[in-house]
Amino acid sequence: MKILVTGGCGFIGSAVVRLLISRGYGVVNVDKLTYAATETSVADVAAAPAYAFEKVDICDRAALDAVFARHDPDAVMHLAAESHVDRSIEGPGAFVETNVVGTYHMLEAARTYWNRLSDTRKAAFRFHHISTDEVFGTLGDSGLFREDTPYAPNSPYSASKAGSDHLARAWFHTYGLPVVMSNCSNNYGPYQFPEKLIPLMILNGLEGRPLPVYGKGENIRDWLYVEDHAEALFTVMTRGTPGESYNVGGNAERRNIDVVHTLCDLLDELVPAETSRRALITHVTDRPGHDKRYAIDASKISRDLGWTPAESFETGLRKTVEWYLARRDWWQPLQKAVYDGRRLGLLAEGKAK
Repeated sequence: MKILVTGGCGFIGSAVVRLLISRGYGVVNVDKLTYAATETSVADVAAAPAYAFEKVDICDRAALDAVFARHDPDAVMHLAAESHVDRSIEGPGAFVETNVVGTYHMLEAARTYWNRLSDTRKAAFRFHHISTDEVFGTLGDSGLFREDTPYAPNSPYSASKAGSDHLARAWFHTYGLPVVMSNCSNNYGPYQFPEKLIPLMILNGLEGRPLPVYGKGENIRDWLYVEDHAEALFTVMTRGTPGESYNVGGNAERRNIDVVHTLCDLLDELVPAETSRRALITHVTDRPGHDKRYAIDASKISRDLGWTPAESFETGLRKTVEWYLARRDWWQPLQKAVYDGRRLGLLAEGKAK
């Protein structure tokens, strides 16, 4: 079986690619190689005979058609997206173009290809659209996001992903394309680009730089180890029912400030310093439109497909810190050439309204 994976050089996509190759699947990795994507994230499997790479923009329909024709895949796992909320505040246009328009082109390229397959292959084909829990908006102190929670996105990023979700669902209901969908909570783990909270705190803590925490740090997220997520995506792709969506969560709600405290304590344990890294915590102006709380009800994927996360937040976070300590060869070039740790997501005036 051959799987076309979009965004396979990104954080979650590369975890999916590595998992698929390890399971004996053929992989066609379609990636534009934007700032947050690097082929070094799949270097361990790039020499595998079953692996192929195509540097293609998902907004380029002709190039997508050529990829489908050249590789003849049995399924699509669509992960390619602009994904950083702070960057979406500064430049929403790229998010609309990639996440909405790009998803439209992917769906149309897949539909055209699917319509030409034999009846047997058409029945087996899947288009797995991967999305985020941020499309549901924000929760109060209680409650969980379910698959039937109404959409209420609050950032340009989440709005663009909501739009892509609606397109994927419409292509199933209107055209019969066998689409399965999933929405996940916050991922963390190896190969995550340094602009995100957990790797940024790790790297700044190692270098004795300030650890910027938005507001009081009381915003709550459910954390999901990326390799657990890759396993869940594999499960949805191979066992999910077309037309259905599945929420994927780590059962690990934490306040941002508590995540940072835990990271500081792990760094102090593994790389002792003269003073605790907690002294580096700096509270900064909150992100515009910052959602208060996300929390996933993952009972459907557990009940219907038998998936549950293998890692607790504590075990996954320790593995993550140890990986960044061991893999300076991966993140230091990115830090020097692409992202230097500066704050993103400020409004044009330089401050939040």
